[in-house]
Amino acid sequence: MHQFQLDPRLAADTVEVATLGLCTVRLMKDRRWPWLILVPQRDGITELHDLTPLDQTTLTFETCMVAKALKGFAGADKINVGSLGNMVPMLHVHVIARRAGDPGWPGPVWGFGQAEPYGDEALATTRDGLAKSLHSER
Repeated sequence: MHQFQLDPRLAADTVEVATLGLCTVRLMKDRRWPWLILVPQRDGITELHDLTPLDQTTLTFETCMVAKALKGFAGADKINVGSLGNMVPMLHVHVIARRAGDPGWPGPVWGFGQAEPYGDEALATTRDGLAKSLHSER
């Protein structure tokens, strides 16, 4: 059986939070926004329509579950969900918690400033808190 291989850029820019039925859930290493990425564990998939109908449904379900958990965890005013793939072609879905007055509000997070890394302790605390929030949504 072939082992799923995460795109190297996604691996470098994120840390794993949880694994769901279809997706691995990863935290973006940018403390400006609570920002999760769902990556369907399917090789060679670059577009949503490349997934099977069952995987499309599962991705939608898991995206909504992650969005709900993230909104509660972060106390967000709004959750942004998007899949661009211009820089990393591997299919992945961004789920980003936004608050009025956050850096870049109300514009998009892409192309705004430079990423601000978490400290080691803050990264571990955020990752663990998100994992608990996701577990309670299952």
